[in-house]
Amino acid sequence: MKILTLETSTEFCSVALKIDENIISKEVIAGHRHSEILLPMAHELLAAAELSLQQLDGIAFGAGPGSFTGLRIACGVAQGLAYAIDLPVAAVSTLEAVAEKIAQDNVIAALDARMGEIYHAAYRKSANGGWHIVNEPILCLPQRAPAVSGSSWHGGGSGFDSYREVLSSHYHGNLQQIYSGLHPHAEQIAKLAAAKFHDNGGINPALAAPIYIRNKVALKESER
Repeated sequence: MKILTLETSTEFCSVALKIDENIISKEVIAGHRHSEILLPMAHELLAAAELSLQQLDGIAFGAGPGSFTGLRIACGVAQGLAYAIDLPVAAVSTLEAVAEKIAQDNVIAALDARMGEIYHAAYRKSANGGWHIVNEPILCLPQRAPAVSGSSWHGGGSGFDSYREVLSSHYHGNLQQIYSGLHPHAEQIAKLAAAKFHDNGGINPALAAPIYIRNKVALKESER
C-alpha cells in the first residue's frame, strides 16, 4: 500500500511516504511557512520514489490536537489532493503519533498547548499492535492531568519538555521514563494510517476534520 502523510501540527513540517513496509520522510523546522513548503515537500518525496499522486492508495494527515493553523493546513492539503485523484483520507491523532514514537506498552503523551496547559492522553499497546485509549485526549493543566494506575508508564511529547517537573511530580510512582524532544512526525502518522486504511478503507475527504480540543483560541485580557 502506498500512503502519503502530512504533519504540520507544530513548528515542524514533515512529510512521509509509506510504500508497503518501507517509509521515506522529510522534515524541516517551518516556523510559519507550512503552507508554503508542504506541497513542494510532498512532490519532492514522490519524485524521489518515482511515484505520481495517481499511484497512491490513500492520503493521511496529523489531525491534532496542535496548532490551529497547522491543523487546518494539513487537513486542507490532504482533502485537496484526495479530491483531485479520488482517494480516501485518514485522520490520525498527534498524541497517538507520539505514543507510536515512544513504542512502549504504556504511554502518557502530552503536547504543550500554550497558555499553561497541555494536550494529554494515555495509551496501552494492544495485542494486535494498535493502541487502546486509557485516557481520552483532553486539554488540561499539567498538575490536573488524569491519573493512571501502575508503575510501568513512559511519558513523552512537548508537554513533558515544558512541564517536566510538574508532570514528574504528578506521576510520581507511575513513570519509568520520560523521553525528551518528541513531537508528532509524519512517519508515525503513516504507520497509524496504514492500520486505519486496512481496517475501514479510510474516509471520504469531505468528512476529514482537525481535532481541535480547545474551542476558544484567544482569551480576553480579563480572562487571563
